[in-house]
Amino acid sequence: MKHVGSNFDDFLLEEGLLADAEAVALKRVIAYQLSQAMSSEKLSKVELARRMNTSRAALDRLLDPNEKGVTLQTLERAAVALGKRLEIRLV
Repeated sequence: MKHVGSNFDDFLLEEGLLADAEAVALKRVIAYQLSQAMSSEKLSKVELARRMNTSRAALDRLLDPNEKGVTLQTLERAAVALGKRLEIRLV
């Protein structure tokens, strides 16, 4: 019972899973924020893909919360296409 009294982050860190768990959580948040921005702008996937100069399939991957392979460039293009700014910070 070596994890009694520790928190879940400590457990994930010890198991070498913390970075992956945080990356998945962050991707889910970004996918949600993009979907919300599209909804508030009444913007379809087809139109956002056109504005990003990409395919609908590529946009679907970007909006898929389980898809890990997203580049900063793609995120930046989506932000600009939505009239937003991508902000990345270390905390």
